[in-house]
Amino acid sequence: MSLSVIIITKNEEAHIGACIDTLAFADEIIVLDSGSTDATCDIAAAKGARVARSADWPGFGPQKNRALDLATCDWVLSIDADERVTPELAEAMRKELAAPRAEAYKIARLSRFGDRWIRHSGWWPDHVLRLFRRGTARFKDVPVHESVIPQGRVAVLDGHFLHYPYASLEHFIAKINLYSSEAARMMHARGKKTTALGAAGHAFWTFVRIYLLRRGFLDGKEGFILAAMAAAGSFFRYTKLLYLNKS
Repeated sequence: MSLSVIIITKNEEAHIGACIDTLAFADEIIVLDSGSTDATCDIAAAKGARVARSADWPGFGPQKNRALDLATCDWVLSIDADERVTPELAEAMRKELAAPRAEAYKIARLSRFGDRWIRHSGWWPDHVLRLFRRGTARFKDVPVHESVIPQGRVAVLDGHFLHYPYASLEHFIAKINLYSSEAARMMHARGKKTTALGAAGHAFWTFVRIYLLRRGFLDGKEGFILAAMAAAGSFFRYTKLLYLNKS
């Protein structure tokens, strides 16, 4: 069975080379770039990827579907530039695709924040559906928090991705700001309403859920920071919704 890997990028020169280096087992690697101003495309091409460019940015879901439409192999693995395939995961995929048990597969993801691999806080095992038979799945057509909509049986694959989601605290804050704006617009389009008290309540519950119920306290200071940042993201999301409703 042949395998296509799809990656969407924008200004990922710090990650794309190391990501592609872990994908030597794939039959083709497709990078769909949306206006990088750094060396992302040059690095990807030098590493053997087929690089395509899009003139606009339709959101994460639509962009990943564009990348999916460029794939030509029997199976597709979707990976982000800040993720890595471990040798154990690569071997698990090779074995599985030789005799598939399902049409799609969930894969665990181990993420790093600061100086720690996060094993609590709701971050582990963080199964994401990323490997599927081409033609049996599409990405949800949403601007953020896109996911794969599969057809047929879904199984869990052995092994895991390594994930390096935030280069710095500033990068983390920038992502929270971007994602909260997109999420607020989505909720507003669905007619969702909120109040200032509701925004505060969502933020408080988010902190409690991550730091206490999901045992973020076991992740040390990083666990506290993650819970606090998630709470801030929730507060921003609902506050932005409040102002969208007023406008």
